Amino acid sequence: MGGKDPDYYIDGVRSGNRRILAKTITLIESAHPIHRQLGRTVVDRLLPFTGTAIRLGITGVPGVGKSTFIESFGTMLVEKGHRVAVLAVDPSSTRSGGSIMADKTRMERLSVAPGAFIRPSPSGGTLGGVARMTRETLLVCEAAGFDVVVVETVGVGQSETTVASMVDFFLVLMLAGAGDELQGIKKGVLELADAVAINKADGDNREKAEKARRSYEMALHLLNPATHTWSPPVLTCSALTLDGVDTLWETILDYRKRLSATGELDEKRRRQSLAWMWSRIEDGLKERFYDNPAISDRLGDIEASVERGDLSPTVGADTLLFLLDKDR
Repeated sequence: MGGKDPDYYIDGVRSGNRRILAKTITLIESAHPIHRQLGRTVVDRLLPFTGTAIRLGITGVPGVGKSTFIESFGTMLVEKGHRVAVLAVDPSSTRSGGSIMADKTRMERLSVAPGAFIRPSPSGGTLGGVARMTRETLLVCEAAGFDVVVVETVGVGQSETTVASMVDFFLVLMLAGAGDELQGIKKGVLELADAVAINKADGDNREKAEKARRSYEMALHLLNPATHTWSPPVLTCSALTLDGVDTLWETILDYRKRLSATGELDEKRRRQSLAWMWSRIEDGLKERFYDNPAISDRLGDIEASVERGDLSPTVGADTLLFLLDKDR
């Protein structure tokens, strides 16, 4: 891959070498114990060179045109002189990798832009594993000089919450003209939003988009904002015509400026770092549990006893945990 020398990866990432950047991310994604230890060293030493990028999370209902939006948005930023990295969180498929590879091929213009980098997430089978890798990949991209990092949710369910926990600004893309304007969106997702954008607001759909904008505006007024500094706006945009896309970028910059001035952005990132640490502790404890020889020897028998009803789930869990404690 790149040997066992962390300087190979660190110097390569810092110099903007895209091949070594890709190798570094592959190192982070590896499940091999030696690679994981080396990956932790590399990320830790790159940490002082992170923190200046705008971290943006994007989610949306099916059919909202998320890939087209990200390509148009990212291309616009590259043309403005920004360096844009696009990452994805997708725990949905352990065989095909979900739809991310297809997303990458659809972003044809952005994928070949010199100032852009698109990285599919690994399909690790669990959201926790994918999230860990995405957080570390985000930091590596920042250290490589990307000043805007877009984290896209591809999977459903908890992926929105996970992405919101690692970004500065969380954007929810919605559609107009699909019957009930509030269908297909959960209250929990709206509560995470720092802005809602009604996409495909072009042609005959403009009027429907404006109607949807008013509906979502009313819905957001019923929710308590996460901060007194910012009330999430509802905007309309078109990824095809680029109408409203620049306004959306200005909204993100305004949000960043306001929360930076009050210190809330720094506080938000500190909370996210602590949450990340505790998430890693939980993952590490689970790994040690399954890697423990005493657990491995008894796990199958105890699972079978619980399934047969010979042993209660509580007693089964306590027995295994006692074995872990006894092994210390």
